[in-house]
Formats: sequence, structure tokens, C-alpha cells
Amino acid sequence: MSLLSQLLAIACVIGFFAAIFYVLFGQITVRKLRKNSKTKDKLGFEYVSGWDIINVAQSLSIPRKLSKKLENTPLSFLYANSELLHDQTNLSDRILAAIFYWLLTISGVMMIFLAIADTLGFFDS
Repeated sequence: MSLLSQLLAIACVIGFFAAIFYVLFGQITVRKLRKNSKTKDKLGFEYVSGWDIINVAQSLSIPRKLSKKLENTPLSFLYANSELLHDQTNLSDRILAAIFYWLLTISGVMMIFLAIADTLGFFDS
């Protein structure tokens, strides 16, 4: 098995676990937030069905300073309201969000870098 295949397999395994945590986070936390009248319209813009799960996870996972900066831009409607979400979630929700969001981000970035590196010939022997 080549190095590229091994690294891609690692990225896929991480992505598989991200998919599992996506479903868990959506069913446990975001479902509760969608039913809450305070948070229902504050989950960010939904490009496709389920995108609000990623918005909420991002809002709960990245540093609050960065969330505040994103919410004060002209594109603020794209992002979930981090202050409100922090008030409406507990520590286990935020841990689940962080696990899901960072697994998703790491697997996606790994796959992009592997595709670029392969295109540039880093894995040619």
C-alpha cells in the first residue's frame, strides 16, 4: 500500500467517525435547539438540509472571540448566534460539537491537501 493510500485511508476513517458524530450531534443537540423558540431562527443559513448542524457545531467549537468577529460581518446571517447557543447548551453538548466539528475539519483538510500533493507529484516514486 502506498503512502498516499495509507494517508487517504486515515482521512476516510476520520471522516467516517465525523459522520457518526454528525448524526449524534444532530439528534441530541440540534434537534433540541430547533424545537426551542428562542434558538429556532438563530442557527445560521442552511445551504442544504442539515447544514445548520455544521453551523451550530462551528459556533460551539471555535473560540468565542472568532465567533463574535464572524457575527459582526456583513455575512453574519450565515453563522449561528454563538452567545445564545452557549446559553442554551450544556458542557456535554459543547464537547460533542467540538468532537464532531474538528473531526470533520481535519478529515476535509487532509483530503484536500492529499489531492493537491498528489496532483503536484509528491507521491510519485
